[in-house]
Amino acid sequence: MVTDPTIGVLALQGDVREHLTALRAAGVTAVPVKDAAALAAVDGLVIPGGESTTISMLAIRWGLMAPLRQAVADGMPMYGSCAGMILLADTILDGRADQQPIGGLDMVVRRNAFGRQVDSFEADVPFPAIGEPPIRAVFIRAPWVESIGVGVEVLARVDGPRGDRIVAVRSGSLMATSFHPELTGDHRVHALFADVVRHGA
Repeated sequence: MVTDPTIGVLALQGDVREHLTALRAAGVTAVPVKDAAALAAVDGLVIPGGESTTISMLAIRWGLMAPLRQAVADGMPMYGSCAGMILLADTILDGRADQQPIGGLDMVVRRNAFGRQVDSFEADVPFPAIGEPPIRAVFIRAPWVESIGVGVEVLARVDGPRGDRIVAVRSGSLMATSFHPELTGDHRVHALFADVVRHGA
């Protein structure tokens, strides 16, 4: 068990500052991660929302893609929100042909599934793993999970005009959400991930 974990936030693009603030509010040390040395120094990693293709391209350009994949293979806990969910998926639908995920979560994710920026919305989403009340979820050009493999647990779904959709999952030490808990002031998802880092899968 890691009693006082340090959790990194992949700081290539996206809402890095908001995740750092949420993690610190959840009671852990949080640092930006921009290179392989910084990645090796943390106990867990958050992959933030942003633009998944851009984050992927920058990770490749800066020599981080291979270390990120190795960290997943070695069991490092990771949590991805929105673009981070896309990057942790083994299979991406509607992505660019040259887009490379980090992978690790046995699921199929559809990029920008809920629509464009103008289609962004908020909803109260039941999330039993963090208790009551439901979390206020912010969806911005959000993905959804089309299907999951064996061993992937559904943590939350949202019911809307496009039907009942999976928007949060966990498999062992990997977590992902379609939405942005870092934007709401509700730090329960980050606290849940901090517990994953402390206690392992």
